[in-house]
Amino acid sequence: MDSLKANAIKLRNIGYSYSMIHDKLGVSKSTLSNWLSFIPFKPNQEVMEKIGKAKLKSGLFKKNQKMKEVKEMRDLAKKELGKIAKRDLWLLGIGLYLGEGNKSYEQIRISNSDPHIIKTAIKWFKEICELKDENFSPVAHIYPDNNIKKTINYWSKITGINKKQFGKTQIDIRRDKIVFKKNSLPYGTLHLRIRSHGKKEFGRRLHRRITGWIESATQQI
Repeated sequence: MDSLKANAIKLRNIGYSYSMIHDKLGVSKSTLSNWLSFIPFKPNQEVMEKIGKAKLKSGLFKKNQKMKEVKEMRDLAKKELGKIAKRDLWLLGIGLYLGEGNKSYEQIRISNSDPHIIKTAIKWFKEICELKDENFSPVAHIYPDNNIKKTINYWSKITGINKKQFGKTQIDIRRDKIVFKKNSLPYGTLHLRIRSHGKKEFGRRLHRRITGWIESATQQI
């Protein structure tokens, strides 16, 4: 016993954990605790590497579990939602405009940095509001760290709108915004503006219809 205890003290002094000493000597952890509790524990390199690998393994397991659960929930959501009908798109667009659209000055515009939101808005404008490509006049709002050419190319590809139809890019140079927004929005925010080109049904009348849809929808809830 004295020999085991002496070896245990030696191993503890050179930085081994109770688990590793148990593996080496076969002494229970409760006994080791009684023998070694007075010795300050400073883990050695071998222990540190083992701890690191355990944490990594645990992290990967948690990540894989999360990814699995995310996929399960997304698959379930798709099944629950089913196929989007035209009326569904109409209501989806109303909600989108309620949250992201311009309600004042009777100017039609939806602004967002998410390409999926912008593509959904374009589909809504075309299929529900019956707008054509010529009615879109997007404007990119960016920050000093964004590249203008890359930004316009990106949004043109996302929207399918010719770069010639884009308005002048707006650069936000406010000092209190630069640090906060730097690198967080690589392509800024797109303001999807609508131009009537002289057709009343695509100008103020359309804006009034959209706000009427929103009012009617929200009043029924």
